[in-house]
Amino acid sequence: MGLLDFLSAKDRVRTRQARALAAGSLYAAAVAQARAPAFYAALGVPDTLDGRFELIVLHVHLLCRRLGALEQGGAALAQALFDTMFRDMDRNLRELGVGDPSMPRRIKAMIEAYYGRTKAYNTALAEGREALARTIARNVFNAETAPGAAALAGYVLGAARAVAAAPEDALLAGRIAFPPVAPSAAASAGPS
Repeated sequence: MGLLDFLSAKDRVRTRQARALAAGSLYAAAVAQARAPAFYAALGVPDTLDGRFELIVLHVHLLCRRLGALEQGGAALAQALFDTMFRDMDRNLRELGVGDPSMPRRIKAMIEAYYGRTKAYNTALAEGREALARTIARNVFNAETAPGAAALAGYVLGAARAVAAAPEDALLAGRIAFPPVAPSAAASAGPS
């Protein structure tokens, strides 16, 4: 291995490390936002493992969706964010006492749920607020309709706009600011 090969390999390691740090920061921001008490107290999201998972999926999806649209490094960072999320899910399941024999099956089910949700959310985001509220009712509230679904749909549309408006360099560096969860603002946030 020549000096140029060594330096090139060193740059790739630095890039992977920087990407892992950025993914970790974005994931931490998504989890922190998903834990905002207003989702549970004001919007009625079930404060359960499933309810929390659904909100993490929503926030991570908004980030991955934007990252995937970036030209330089976005897709690789989106993949790193996805990987970070499921490493954390694995760790959380182990802390809850899920044993090694059933872990692959559980993680596979969570990954399938993630992909199913992202497909449904992409379709609903393209169709508008009412479709998004119906999709949220089914996925987050596990119901055909839910009182908090429209307000949560308004919040998601605002969050999608915030993620879309975030500077590319900030996202690639792992920085994002989600909007506050304000039930009255979410309920009145106009159409998509």
